[in-house]
Amino acid sequence: MLRFALRRLALLVPVLLGLSVLLFVWVRALPGEPARSLLGQRATPEGIARVNEVYGFNDPLLQQYGSYVWALLRGDFGSSIKTGQPVLESFIEKFPGTVELGVAALLFAVVLGIPLGYYAARHQGRLLDTTIVSGSLIGVVTPVFFLAILLKLVFANWLDLLPTSQRQDPRIDATHITNFYVLDGLLTREWDAALDALTHLVLPAVALGTIPLAIIVRITRAAVADVLNEDYVRTAESKGLSRMLVSRRHILRNAMLPVMTTIGLQAGLLFSGAVLTESVFAWNGIGRFLFDSIGQRDYPVLQGYILLIAIIYALINLTVDMAYGVVDPRVRVS
Repeated sequence: MLRFALRRLALLVPVLLGLSVLLFVWVRALPGEPARSLLGQRATPEGIARVNEVYGFNDPLLQQYGSYVWALLRGDFGSSIKTGQPVLESFIEKFPGTVELGVAALLFAVVLGIPLGYYAARHQGRLLDTTIVSGSLIGVVTPVFFLAILLKLVFANWLDLLPTSQRQDPRIDATHITNFYVLDGLLTREWDAALDALTHLVLPAVALGTIPLAIIVRITRAAVADVLNEDYVRTAESKGLSRMLVSRRHILRNAMLPVMTTIGLQAGLLFSGAVLTESVFAWNGIGRFLFDSIGQRDYPVLQGYILLIAIIYALINLTVDMAYGVVDPRVRVS
């Protein structure tokens, strides 16, 4: 298992190198100039030339890329052109917000998705199955930004049940230790702050978790339906074992491998969906900051954030692969 993990980590190096090349080319293919975006209405030919000289945009592309890779090897992801803040520092500052939102969205998707997929498979061809499958299809095709706006309109504006934006009410004097607002409220025993952070999480988490929920439902249904036809399931049922015991030991455990793969992929993809969700809900996370950086042509932020997200995505999938052997002892990594 250790050799497998080390081999996967070693393979991550050429993947990240290739991604760095694609990112470098992509951000420089964006229309507009970062210097003009930075200076705004004060942009003059002299000012633009000075900014380009400071940030090395006048150097040949190959030289710019070499400097960028050399800085990455030293752990330097650069500094934001707009704010001057180091990219890694701003990422660490905003990362807890995105993690909090992503974990809430994933919990929403998994806690509902696996039972719904299981019951749909158990009632194939019936009304319950048709309803769940139809609902999951709607969830897959509904755009994240449209669902987010719809949720805000119904639950925030019309019903006035939940807040519309931000991670916490600014009027609450909350203590932030880890920058995970719900966890901070629990650690400091500021229950009103923890509850307020939770209520702010509901709408964005539902909006972000709907597509993963629909996908998990469909994958779980297909995996459970395949296992239901196996001989060992019919044998266990014919022995008179309780339905709950058969479901836990023989059905769900053997159906979990494809479901785990899907959950791992969706956990990584939540970062991409968070860009739209955080923008709609004015959520202070890496997705919203990344969205703003695209409009500002902030090259270091775009390159650094996407590269860091790629590393996290790869580590999540490595963790899922290594967990296969825990879920199903028949799986052995050689």
